[in-house]
Amino acid sequence: MVSLEQSSDCRTIKGKNVGMQETPSEQLTAALVNVAKNADKKAYAYLFSYFAPKIKRFGIKQFGSEAMAMELVQDTMTSVWRKAKLYHQDKGAATTWVYTIMRNASFDALRKVKSNKEDNLSEEIWPLFHDEQVCEKSFKDHLQTNQLKEKIKSLPAAQRDVVVGVYFEDMTQEQLAQHLGIPVGTVKSRLRLALKKLKVELGEQHD
Repeated sequence: MVSLEQSSDCRTIKGKNVGMQETPSEQLTAALVNVAKNADKKAYAYLFSYFAPKIKRFGIKQFGSEAMAMELVQDTMTSVWRKAKLYHQDKGAATTWVYTIMRNASFDALRKVKSNKEDNLSEEIWPLFHDEQVCEKSFKDHLQTNQLKEKIKSLPAAQRDVVVGVYFEDMTQEQLAQHLGIPVGTVKSRLRLALKKLKVELGEQHD
């Protein structure tokens, strides 16, 4: 795969001078078409040299992390190489097509980050569900567990069903989705909202 440091010597596509200071839409389109039709590595290197710095800047602004920004560059440009045959120049500019891929890759990365935060939030609250079993001799822990259960009862029915299914009935999210007749994504969304509400409700008590 091409790196940010590479491709600086790639200046010609189909005999045309395409120096780093020149970035007309026609040349980017020609390069993308050449990648699609001929798997032309020089054309791809030109695309990489043009788009990579811009994607990196977008990634840093979006994620606040250079490492994640570089992953976005690699994910985006890898998809450009693999999906180039799907590009049709009569339907839009090369820049629009590439930036659409970039945004999709960015959304995927954000979803992963959000999912990790959801898992961490789950881990913060889940031990409280076990207090009654593990610390039955501790009145304080017993009281906290009862308080948590009361908070769960106050959740909207759809969110309460998901929390109870996952944490009290030991169902996987996939099993719960099938049981409730809803998509797994809906289960995840309801669980995330429920956990956020519970954390807000319990924040002052368990900080």
